[in-house]
Amino acid sequence: MSAEQIRVAVLGANGRMGREVVKMVLQDEGLTLAAAVSRSAAGAVDAGTLVGLAPCGVAVQADLESALKDANADVMVDFTVPHAAYGNALISIAYGVRPIMGVTGLTTEQMEELDKLCQQKGIGGLVAPNFSIGAILMMKFAAEAAKYMPHVEIIEYHGDQKLDAPSGTSIKTAELISEARQELRQGNPNEKETIEGARGGYYNGFRIHSVRLPGVFAQQEVVFGGHGQTLKIRHDSYERAGYMPGVSVACKKAMTYTGLIYGFEHVMD
Repeated sequence: MSAEQIRVAVLGANGRMGREVVKMVLQDEGLTLAAAVSRSAAGAVDAGTLVGLAPCGVAVQADLESALKDANADVMVDFTVPHAAYGNALISIAYGVRPIMGVTGLTTEQMEELDKLCQQKGIGGLVAPNFSIGAILMMKFAAEAAKYMPHVEIIEYHGDQKLDAPSGTSIKTAELISEARQELRQGNPNEKETIEGARGGYYNGFRIHSVRLPGVFAQQEVVFGGHGQTLKIRHDSYERAGYMPGVSVACKKAMTYTGLIYGFEHVMD
């Protein structure tokens, strides 16, 4: 291992995203796997074997705190579940390990507290609804377009097993759009929904629509309307490996700043 390599602990290592993170870390010359945590695969299982690669000498453990005690990790990557994210981050920061969280659902108060704790420890951290470089560009382009075409709606598509609606990506997109345009209540002022929810969720004057179907992975389009024209900005994700270049960047960038950052766009090269 090179002295410059960043030591990464992967939480939820046996999950669909966790497995991809383990693969990425094992194959990235700038990173090394310090720990792999998964209740469902804990025991004598080697993390490399778990993801279909050669054994790496890191056994999967069941408990995050126990793993961090011995790992000497620099960064923890968490793609588990929203309700556990805050507690996982608290443990990570307590051990001086930078939390990189690809989860949604943290409150503003929780993120402010995590930022304060990171500042006290002199470490960085990141909460990002999406690590896809293409998705971040889609958000940036949408925010720019909103300056000139303020009439907009967001349609996001995910598989039917996704727990939250709307997605964290669509909410982050809506936040960026709202920073670029004043609130504008769209549609006919006298419109009436004959079926509740038909117009989607309301956000700062525009609507977000969530589609949940089997066979869908992750897509989002931002639709702008103007006189005699429309503009559609769309991003499609086809597999989880597409998020891994962004996760790699996040692990490396977290070593260079102090405090908790919300949004991958703030650290993307």
